[in-house]
Amino acid sequence: MNYNEVFEKAIADLKSEKRYRVFTELGRHAGDFPRATRHTENGTAEVTIWCSNDYLGMGQHPKVLAAMKDAIDEFGAGAGGTRNISGNAHMICELERELADLHGKERALVFTSGFVSNDATISTLGKLLPNAVILSDELNHASMIDGVRHSKCEKVIFKHNDVADLEEKLKQIDIDRPKVIAFESVYSMDGDISPMKEFCDLADKYNAMTYLDEVHAVGLYGPRGGGIAEREGLMDRIDIMEGTLGKAFGVVGGFITASEAIVDAIRSYASGFIFTTTLPPAVAAGALASVRHLKQSQMERASHQERAATLKKLLMDAGLPVLQTPTHIVPVMVYDAALCKQASDMLLEDYGIYIQPINFPTVPRGEERLRITPSPFHDDQMMDHLVSSLKEVWKRLGLRQAA
Repeated sequence: MNYNEVFEKAIADLKSEKRYRVFTELGRHAGDFPRATRHTENGTAEVTIWCSNDYLGMGQHPKVLAAMKDAIDEFGAGAGGTRNISGNAHMICELERELADLHGKERALVFTSGFVSNDATISTLGKLLPNAVILSDELNHASMIDGVRHSKCEKVIFKHNDVADLEEKLKQIDIDRPKVIAFESVYSMDGDISPMKEFCDLADKYNAMTYLDEVHAVGLYGPRGGGIAEREGLMDRIDIMEGTLGKAFGVVGGFITASEAIVDAIRSYASGFIFTTTLPPAVAAGALASVRHLKQSQMERASHQERAATLKKLLMDAGLPVLQTPTHIVPVMVYDAALCKQASDMLLEDYGIYIQPINFPTVPRGEERLRITPSPFHDDQMMDHLVSSLKEVWKRLGLRQAA
């Protein structure tokens, strides 16, 4: 077998389906988000980032930067290995105490990424709960899907945010059989919110645990940035809350919060935690500063919501096919993979606007889009430039207007 041909064909297939992903080389400007320098073979150019998950620009916040610099001076660069080998770094312990408090839980556990926290936790739940069944929303993130798959227990997929469908499936399962209902709060592509209270009611009725992914909500919603569950007063009804440090909190890492027993069991059994080098102290320190700041400050959240609402109105008034969402996610629909990539390329090359195309399998075929994420630092001038540029690109490519 010519092994290289197998991989070449796999890439060729992606290209023929217009799904081949190209990563743009960018250098973000410290203290000047969302500005960045684009690097190419032909030199550099200045661009404005419109699709970052650093939703609040906390990756550039002076408190975060100062905390990371101080931690480097005090603790050095690396963590030294896994926590099992190198012990619990002080900054990680401080961060976990702060995250547990954020969600009103007994304990928290930090992982190297949000993907790992979902995969490791869900897979371990499935292995520890005898004869368990995991009920998973059909639009759950790939990390949750992998966690369910790796658990090797029975899975049941219910229709997206469909309370009736979930209950119908719960009825078919023995009331005494261990069950986990896994869902997200904010779904990052359509920007919709799960019917959390109703899912919790079903969990109580049918004797199930609840597992909530809040990665696109922590820091952004609730009086202290605890997420949608905090905003809705439901944190005490969620058994396990999962979040990320790499979006609203501006650094990198993932975490769960839950009871002492649940967290200790995941800590003790999850391979994705046990055998992975932990986050460097500087990253933990930056995350800690970010979480603490956003617990106290409402300014970033208020500005973020205002900016998202303003941009949605501007896009709608311009006749662009923006998907109206109840959250900060602003999808502009293209409905075609090749045209979506062309639109993204034009915006970058001709207008200095960076928005990655969203194609299958992230979204279903025919639902391709540009996913825009305005931050508190996208001012009116930037928004006017974005909207006028989108209008020109839509005209040049003959793309579908708003209905």
